[in-house]
Amino acid sequence: MNAQPDGRAGLAYGIGVYLFWGLVPLYFVLLTGIDAIEIVAHRILWSVPLLLVLLAALGWLGRLRKALGTPRILRALAVSALLIAVNWLVYIWAVTHQHVLAASLGYFLNPLINVLLGTALLGERLRPATILAILFAATGVAILAFGALDTLWISLTLAFSFALYGYLRKITEVGAIEGLAVETMLLAPACLGYLIWLTSRGTLAFGTDPTTDTLLIVSAAVTSTPLMLFAAAARRLTLTTLGFLQYIAPSMAFLIGFFILGEPLATPQLVCFALIWTGLAIFSLDNLRAARRRRALKRAAEAYGR
Repeated sequence: MNAQPDGRAGLAYGIGVYLFWGLVPLYFVLLTGIDAIEIVAHRILWSVPLLLVLLAALGWLGRLRKALGTPRILRALAVSALLIAVNWLVYIWAVTHQHVLAASLGYFLNPLINVLLGTALLGERLRPATILAILFAATGVAILAFGALDTLWISLTLAFSFALYGYLRKITEVGAIEGLAVETMLLAPACLGYLIWLTSRGTLAFGTDPTTDTLLIVSAAVTSTPLMLFAAAARRLTLTTLGFLQYIAPSMAFLIGFFILGEPLATPQLVCFALIWTGLAIFSLDNLRAARRRRALKRAAEAYGR
């Protein structure tokens, strides 16, 4: 099932989630030194009660039961759960090992994959200005990728795992909150088993100090809030539009990596940044013109109908 055409709510959700994700590296840098798998396990396990309480408060537990009882939806969410778990693991490992710029490249690549999925699988059509914007962005990403071949595996894993996750959540007929609840519930047993194993070895970070414990618990909200916004945006926007909005987050991560975390910034990265934002400007201006045309046609049709 395809999403409805671009709407104000979808754009608000999309912009909000990518601004949120753009700041997330600053949070997970605070957990540097903790095993990346343990961080992911806590993100998932603490998300389960948070989402269940939220669903109960909204009176939507029936929606959760329906999703769990529908084999087709459950199969799709099992695959999306695996994809998002891989994405989280690689992302956190990259951030906690001083590879924020490599992670940002992954999310620079992701919009291009979204566009390919949208045109190939969902029949989305590209206007000439959109094609030009894609060419600018693709050129910038190619330059950056060529200059970072040693960490390209990080970028490619992040790009493909999240693009496929977004596609699955777009075509799966389940709400944002209950869908995420099912995903985290499916992943929870493996996460709990891993934490028990760490405990048996005496290497569990949780319980060592109150600050670490608080950060790991709050990571549930840092995880769940943007993913619910993302799922809501994915249902309302085309993959092409969603993809271009996504440049907000890696651009912010890119700037954080350089200005705050002190990662080196080379000429290819600057050129990539400039080309991508040129493409984004072209895409945004074209969308604004298209929106004005749609409003003008709607007003003309309403006037003619009278």
